[in-house]
Amino acid sequence: MKVSQRQKKIVEALLRASSDLSAGELAKAADVSARTVHRELADVESLLADVGVGLQKKAGAGIRLDADPGRLEALERILLHAESDELSSTDRRTLLLCALLEASEPVKLFALAHELQVTTPTVTSDLDEVERWAARDGLTLVRRRGYGVQLEGDEAGKRSAIRRLAWETLDDSDLFGRPETGDRPLHPVTAKLLELIGKPHFFRLERALWANEAAGAKELSETAYTRMLVRLSVALARFGAGHRIGASGSAVPPPDAAAVADALGRELGLDLPPEEIAYVAGVLTEDESDDDGVGVAGADPRLFETTAALIADVERRMHASLAGDRQLREGLLQHLEPAIARLREGGSIRNPLLPQIKKDYETLFRSVKEAAKETLQERERGLAVPDEEIGFLAMHFGAALERAKQLPGAVRALLVCTSGIGSSKMLAVRLAKEFPQLHVVGNVSWYEAAHSPKDRYDLIVSTVDLPLPPEQYIKLSPLLNEEETDRLRRFLRGAAERKRAQGAAPTGAGPPAGAAAPNEDALERLRALKQYADGAVRLLDAFVVGRLATNGRGIRELLLDACGRTAAAGVAKAVTDRLLERERQGSVLIPDTDLALFHTRSDAIEAPTLALFRLDERIDTGADRPVSRFLLMLAPKRLPKRELELLSEISAMLLQEDFVEALQTDDEARIKRYLANQLEAYIKNNIEWSE
Repeated sequence: MKVSQRQKKIVEALLRASSDLSAGELAKAADVSARTVHRELADVESLLADVGVGLQKKAGAGIRLDADPGRLEALERILLHAESDELSSTDRRTLLLCALLEASEPVKLFALAHELQVTTPTVTSDLDEVERWAARDGLTLVRRRGYGVQLEGDEAGKRSAIRRLAWETLDDSDLFGRPETGDRPLHPVTAKLLELIGKPHFFRLERALWANEAAGAKELSETAYTRMLVRLSVALARFGAGHRIGASGSAVPPPDAAAVADALGRELGLDLPPEEIAYVAGVLTEDESDDDGVGVAGADPRLFETTAALIADVERRMHASLAGDRQLREGLLQHLEPAIARLREGGSIRNPLLPQIKKDYETLFRSVKEAAKETLQERERGLAVPDEEIGFLAMHFGAALERAKQLPGAVRALLVCTSGIGSSKMLAVRLAKEFPQLHVVGNVSWYEAAHSPKDRYDLIVSTVDLPLPPEQYIKLSPLLNEEETDRLRRFLRGAAERKRAQGAAPTGAGPPAGAAAPNEDALERLRALKQYADGAVRLLDAFVVGRLATNGRGIRELLLDACGRTAAAGVAKAVTDRLLERERQGSVLIPDTDLALFHTRSDAIEAPTLALFRLDERIDTGADRPVSRFLLMLAPKRLPKRELELLSEISAMLLQEDFVEALQTDDEARIKRYLANQLEAYIKNNIEWSE
């Protein structure tokens, strides 16, 4: 029996216990975090099953071993002689790739084997998988007898490999939490990756980013912001370690981005040469996503249809009303597009919250799993969805179910949550459920939270450790378990007592639920309303319905003609090339209609464009059915967040029968009225506007 030291300590603690143990008690016994315990329990349960011992996990009670005394005694004997296998094969291969990425010269096989404390044949076998990993970033693994092992490829590829490993292996607590103390050392893989990405400089780098208002960082989603931060940190850490980027023939970066890049280097004491400044400036201005589409997740009509079917299936199984929840729809679209692509390629993903999700949301998890199996297997060519992905989907649905019960509150909280997988929404609605008086006034980065005026909020809630005094914030998990609920209740009482001692109103004092929000919140809502309204009016004023004569022309010629009639007339050829490239990536046909959607974002486009074109006869675009009309959606590559949301909402409307019916009338005034009414409702909902 092979078992890691962490797993061995967990089992030993369970064997010694005379009653059920909580995850926190197991964490203390094993010298790890409760999060790590939840992560290890699935493997522990599998190991125990091999020797006939069950693991009983009961919500509200704890965890215990389930077997007769004879089997438990046998388990003790097995543990006594168990062979320690602290590193899994994936851990070994990750460390191998890290070692090769760090090395400037070939490394001998025996040196790698000695460092990992395994045999040379084991390293040789692991290198086969490492070779496949490295190829994803254009790197080649060279292995020659007498020469050793070396990764060949440019520095940009090596930086890409490091950030990919970090993104696939580390979670938000690793990236943004405080360093572990000496009595609780980090796992070797975590420690090595944090070293490679320059974690010691993370907060300094982020402070410099915000101080320089870098490249619209405030407009990025949490996921995009974290990705950018990791990429920047990797680049500066590699440069600091002596790994220089090669000169490229790329365009000169924008002066403001180059200035910020230089400031970031100086913050870390680095004198960056021109090629490194150009590289870092590229990270600041580049949209890392491969998607150049308009709307949620590229607005793939087939993905919209799959998402709608999944929501309807879960809605039926859970006997809940979910179809009208825009946040659920958008969150699923953003998650499903990369998830489906990853599963098709045979990729995997970690979900450290899976055991807790299965335990706390057993019925929901089962319903989502059954719905995903039917929906995705039917619509995505039999795609199998592992439990890790089901767990993430369940978080989105859990947040939607909680939103339905959400109540307004008078205690103002800033929420710091760096995960982009529904965690922030889940925590926000869990807080609203358990504390009806609590109102989340903003989802911000740790730096924003630390520098927000104190009169804007009553408390800070974070899912990660923050470099703040403990009395200024409370750390909770996205799922807000019972223990954390009690802790938050005590924290609120303590905050109230401190305020009373200072002669201030207690936490939670203020206008009752339903009363007008503070002036600052009202001002922010008005600013948001103006941005939304300006974007909607520009879009609707520019909307046109046109007619195109086919005259034997193909789709390329028709798109050129259509683009020439819009604000993109001066760059019609370049825009058409992008539109056709997107068409090759996936279907443009709206399900069950003869209407197509062509959309793209490009630096060549100066302003958002929305137009409907009717053809005098149907044409074949390679889709399942001929097309009689198409909707054209164009936008600049860098578009203000709220304007992009509006285009996303219009994309989602294409699944609504009444919108498709309006489009098929070709009545410009009727379509504008429909869009105006729908966008008005969306804006009111987003800024929590009431009549």
